[in-house]
Formats: sequence, C-alpha cells, structure tokens
Amino acid sequence: MRVSIEVNGTAVAGEVPDRTLLVHYLRDTAGLTGTNIGCDTTSCGACTVLLDGESVKSCTVLAAQADGHEVTTVEGLAGGSADDRLHPVQRAFREQHGLQCGFCTPGMMLATVSLLRENPKPSRDEVRTALEGNLCRCTGYHNIVNAVMDASGQEVAR
Repeated sequence: MRVSIEVNGTAVAGEVPDRTLLVHYLRDTAGLTGTNIGCDTTSCGACTVLLDGESVKSCTVLAAQADGHEVTTVEGLAGGSADDRLHPVQRAFREQHGLQCGFCTPGMMLATVSLLRENPKPSRDEVRTALEGNLCRCTGYHNIVNAVMDASGQEVAR
C-alpha cells in the first residue's frame, strides 16, 4: 500500500506492506535512524515519536495508521538559529548528563516534549510517572529527571 506521512515537516511517501510498523517506515522508508527499536513489544519506549503532537510508541502503530498525519522524530527536534540549534529538551539532556549510553534518549526526549506540552511545570514525581513507559537500562533516572526539570525551567536536584 502507498503511505504518505509528513515526517519532521517533509512529506515522505512510499510503497510498504500493509503490516509495516511506523518505526520500520521511519527507519527504512524515511531513512531516519534516530528512532530506535528496543523491545518491539511497547515495553521500553525507545521507539517513541510524536504523532500529531502526541507521544506514541511507533512499534505499536502501523504506518498505514499514520498515513496523512504528522510525525516528529528526534531528528525533527533540532532547529532554530545557527547559534542554538538544539531543542531546549535536547540542550537540557546534554547539560544534565541525561544522555547516558544514548539508546533510550530519543524516546525519552520525545516523551519529555509531550509531557511539557501538557504540563509545563511538572513535579519530579510527575516526571517519573510520565516517563515510566520509557526504560533506561544504564544507571538510572536521576539525570534524566534533572534534564526534564531543567527543560521546564525548574530547579535541578544535586
């Protein structure tokens, strides 16, 4: 079937099997490998993207379901002026050392963008609840929560 999705502001179209998952469409058809495939069972959140601005796990969405919609991947967050190309969430993850090994980072960042749109000043507990569907297999969530707090303009724990 033919699928056309606006990915990071650019129309991407292609012929794909009916059962193609959005994550595979993004990686194979759009050529955007920032969206990671982790568990392939919706448990880890490594494949999180924004579909029409809402956080979704792209391993549970068919590409056909996204046909005619807008998708934002981690590659679509950066922009702005030449002096400050990083999205505020990307900048905060870098500055608060929330990147760790980086595998979960794209999904964490997109879940954070979605959270901050809905709740611009979340508490640390609200951040932990919002990100509970995104697993980090490195050392923990302290720096990730600090990055979200920093991105929201709130005090960071030391």
